[in-house]
Amino acid sequence: MALDAIDRRILGLLQKNAETPIAEIAAQVGLSQTPCWNRIKKLEREGVIRGRVAILDPASVGLGLTVLVFLEAVEHAPESLEKFAQALSSLPEVIEAHRLAGQFDFMLQVAVADTAAYDRFYARLIKSIAIKSVTSHMVMGSVKLRSPLPL
Repeated sequence: MALDAIDRRILGLLQKNAETPIAEIAAQVGLSQTPCWNRIKKLEREGVIRGRVAILDPASVGLGLTVLVFLEAVEHAPESLEKFAQALSSLPEVIEAHRLAGQFDFMLQVAVADTAAYDRFYARLIKSIAIKSVTSHMVMGSVKLRSPLPL
């Protein structure tokens, strides 16, 4: 889908605050409410807008430790990738997973309460997925989180 300048402005506003009223978005992009609403709905249908979520403070909900986990896969066949994705769906601690180029095949972002919880997660991870190597990095602090995409 080709995005025009108005679509990009709408997306920028929604990235800052997905609860911004349609009237306010419409006014800021120079549209009336109905055409603005129709554009947002089209962006949702086309998959440009994947969803709207509340961003929580992990520590406030008892998940004070974030771990970046780098994995080397044993196999690289397409069916192995599908099996890997299925296994991740049973691990709710994995809040992001990325396939990589370079030394590692995957990077997981894992949210847990503490090191003991990570140890339990790690045991379940290596039991459910064939892995050549695992490297874990505990996040000490975050400098920049969930920034809007640069449109």
